[in-house]
Amino acid sequence: MEEIKKRKLDELGNGQFDLNLSQASSLAISLSSSSSSSASVEELRVLLDPLAKPQLSDLLVKLGFQYPFVAEEIRSVARADPALRKLFVRGLAWNTTSETLCAAFEEHGEIEEGAVISDKATGKSRGYGFITYKDMESSQRALKAASKMIDGRMVVCNLACEGLSSSGTTPDQAQRKLYIGSLSPETTSEMLLSFFAKHGEIEEGSVAYDKETNRSRGFGFITYRTVEAAKSAIDDPQKMLGGRNITVKLADNHKGKVLQTQLPPAPVVSVPVGLTSSYPTPYTVHSGSGTPVVYAYPQPLAAYPSSLYPSPPLVAAVYSGQPETSYSQFPHKSQSPTPPPALGGYPYYMPKQ
Repeated sequence: MEEIKKRKLDELGNGQFDLNLSQASSLAISLSSSSSSSASVEELRVLLDPLAKPQLSDLLVKLGFQYPFVAEEIRSVARADPALRKLFVRGLAWNTTSETLCAAFEEHGEIEEGAVISDKATGKSRGYGFITYKDMESSQRALKAASKMIDGRMVVCNLACEGLSSSGTTPDQAQRKLYIGSLSPETTSEMLLSFFAKHGEIEEGSVAYDKETNRSRGFGFITYRTVEAAKSAIDDPQKMLGGRNITVKLADNHKGKVLQTQLPPAPVVSVPVGLTSSYPTPYTVHSGSGTPVVYAYPQPLAAYPSSLYPSPPLVAAVYSGQPETSYSQFPHKSQSPTPPPALGGYPYYMPKQ
């Protein structure tokens, strides 16, 4: 059996392990078959191509456990791939330099390259960077201790091949990430992490700082490793930190809150109106196309354009004064009125009020 395996190795690669992962899996399957099998590499590749990545991983793990040379080939291919040695580090403080970043990660192994990414226009840090180790084992050790405190900020790293965003996050992260609001300006990231560490292990967390002034923006985020720890932090009635009552809720709920944006007032557009701004001067003749028109105050009706309806001549209204009417003066009677007669001819006296 061993001679058959060696002969197959000589036929496929002359004993040289320079194949990729799919070729290594094809080789492992061919070796596990009987000596009478006539399956070729291309035929095995056709069988492997439709398989999903988890199925291929399980197959390679099983074959690597059964055949040590397959496991060694897998390690060789993985070590040669720089994607498995390069880490993306996010959550850096604005004043963190490349030297500080490398000093924090060199405890896991020898670093080949490390740098903080800066904005080309302003030269300031963009809050993330990259670390590339010389061997894959160092990057694996760094990934196991993904959370690290650098310049007062809790930073997190993941493989750079997973992308700059949180594309590699777990599905339950929305239930583990909390928004912490109403923080005091004196509250630091260390104080925030220390306060919430009583509920469970923290994966990531920091106070949000202004990029220009490096001052606290009054809120922060905490990401726990378990959903139960996040629920415990939300349900905890004790929410006093830095002398203030803080707000604790899921970050997704805060992000989805509808904000009423203050729209700028619409510009005022001047619309010309075909009206005169004031009355024309009385008895002023304005020249123009056609017959001159005389305006008086108050302004009379405009003349009809047709000759069938001639306009009446302009005649100034004259108001004659009315004579005063004299009214006769009636003397004021001081005597009291005579009471009306009652029955029987006797006078009737009104009672005093």
